[in-house]
Amino acid sequence: MPGDYLDEVRDVIVAGRHKEIENIVQGLIDKGVNLNELINEAMIPAMDIVGQRFARREIFVPEMLVSALAMQKGLALIKPLLKGDESKVAGTVVLCTVKGDIHDIGKNLVGMMLEGGGFKVVDLGVNLSVDDLLTHIKQIRPDILGLSALLTTTMPEMGKVIQALADHGLRDSVKVMVGGAPVDRRFADSIGADAYGEDALEAVRLAREFIT
Repeated sequence: MPGDYLDEVRDVIVAGRHKEIENIVQGLIDKGVNLNELINEAMIPAMDIVGQRFARREIFVPEMLVSALAMQKGLALIKPLLKGDESKVAGTVVLCTVKGDIHDIGKNLVGMMLEGGGFKVVDLGVNLSVDDLLTHIKQIRPDILGLSALLTTTMPEMGKVIQALADHGLRDSVKVMVGGAPVDRRFADSIGADAYGEDALEAVRLAREFIT
């Protein structure tokens, strides 16, 4: 089958035409296209293009969100059809907003961009206590933990999480990156985080550096 369908899927995702993606992807599934090829040569490159355009300020958060939504809708159809280890992922990332904070727009965007970048993302939601997070980390054993906060009053929870990971012997097994409007690199360094992601694009870049 000609590779034109890869260009079509890339274009639809880049343009954020999320209302069209499911019909297109389902049609390709019905035709028996190579699903790994569809993900690795169309979907992930599409999100890379979106990230590059965002970095150049050619598009902004709303445009990036609809592209990520298109990516997610396409992946939702494909993932159940992949067999066992046929579905290769770059790594596993756990995301959450820390205790006392219920803001999730930034976290959700980071999750969509990471998934678009080939990572398995486990989103634990908002207002997550240290104890609950530790339980999940022990069960999931992620490569990366992403912590988000939008309130200055909840930023200290990030430090508590990192300290708790150390206290339970988990700190060396997971890379921790932090982000959110009030967070900056100095704060990240002060609490012992491995990295600070200024935006979703930076989070994907950092995650890839951690895994390679």
